[in-house]
Amino acid sequence: MYAIIETGGKQVKVEEGQTVYVEKLEAEAGEAVTFDKVLFVSGDDVKVGAPYVEGATVAAKVEKQGRQKKVTVFKYKPKKNYHRKQGHRQPYTKVTIEKINA
Repeated sequence: MYAIIETGGKQVKVEEGQTVYVEKLEAEAGEAVTFDKVLFVSGDDVKVGAPYVEGATVAAKVEKQGRQKKVTVFKYKPKKNYHRKQGHRQPYTKVTIEKINA
């Protein structure tokens, strides 16, 4: 059984017991999180939302908050002496899916 949820403007396919990295959530490590924007649920009977499946939720537990590896952004214009170097680390939340309630 799996579900497709929407979080942080992205769609993620999840299964029970799976660990996924999502956009940063306002929750501390060890807290329980519920995703209610469920787009699709598979199993004995398939449920497709329009746009969301009514009454379906996905329960998860926050493992940790973190930041990804640094990405270097370098802007350059030839012959104009224009150089800009900037680094960026995107924050994320690591969650473990506990239960899919369809």
